[in-house]
Amino acid sequence: MSSLPGVVHIVDDDASFRTSTSRLLRACGYTVETYESAEHLLDSLKRQTSTGCILLDIRMAGVSGLEAQEVLRATGSRLPIIFLTGHADIPTAVQVIKGGAEDLLTKPANRDKLVQAIERALARGRITQDDDEKLAEWRRLASRLTPRERQVLERVVRGALNKQIAYELGSTVRTIKAHRQHVMQKLQVRSFAELVLMAQRVGLLAEPVSQQPAGKLSPGARLPRADSDG
Repeated sequence: MSSLPGVVHIVDDDASFRTSTSRLLRACGYTVETYESAEHLLDSLKRQTSTGCILLDIRMAGVSGLEAQEVLRATGSRLPIIFLTGHADIPTAVQVIKGGAEDLLTKPANRDKLVQAIERALARGRITQDDDEKLAEWRRLASRLTPRERQVLERVVRGALNKQIAYELGSTVRTIKAHRQHVMQKLQVRSFAELVLMAQRVGLLAEPVSQQPAGKLSPGARLPRADSDG
């Protein structure tokens, strides 16, 4: 997991604002990159994998801050956005927050409020990065499952008993138990709750667990006689 604070990307078409804000933040110990337009930011982020946050002016020539927010969201950017504006109003504030912005500050931003907003954004960015790394690791572990283990996993997390799974897959309870153990070991999970969460996050289930009754057999199905335990 990365412990680096990341980069504060300052996007504003006012050169004096970019200069003064970047000096302030560098003096506070932040790594800063500046852009004179949203287009330059979007182009730069295409060519690099960056962590940190974005200070984004709302009203700029060319692509506006609100339009840039939509593009970043559509392209899957996870960088938290702090909007800066000299023309704050309630409709705009509602729009940016609904769009997922971390904060909206009015220019000239108070130093303490700006630093506090950046700290919140960087903290959220680190949490998001950690979640992304965990999800990537879960996907790597899930890729080790065999097709039959995936079949067993899907039925297990839906609450089916070993007997029911054995019947549906034409196997024995003893074999299903072995598959369950292998699944838990390969996925490195310790509890049923963790197994369900992982299966849903990684996309191993065709539909959410809650949409299908646990342990439901098809009409007329009979349980196997061998190994009577569930």
